[in-house]
Amino acid sequence: MNRTLYDLAYGRSGDKGDIANISVIARTPEAYAELKANLSAERVKKYFGSMVQGDVIRYELDNIEALNFVLHGALDGGATRSLRLDTLGKSLAGILLAMSWD
Repeated sequence: MNRTLYDLAYGRSGDKGDIANISVIARTPEAYAELKANLSAERVKKYFGSMVQGDVIRYELDNIEALNFVLHGALDGGATRSLRLDTLGKSLAGILLAMSWD
């Protein structure tokens, strides 16, 4: 069975300047345990490839069973400078949730 991250979580993303923020919220406590064990900052950075030019930092929010990723240099300069279609990074959570999860 081909799973995606969406099968384990839902997400939300936003921005501040050239920094994107992606929250990955587990659907179940079991899913959160799996996410904590396997969804690292390094894996997220590798998944986005050259789109993310800076560091990716992961924060664990155990009380709400969520992970928050802060992606530096992810918005091509930010809303007022970028030529990307999504200058605010609102689609980044959806892109991350499409990650293959097997």
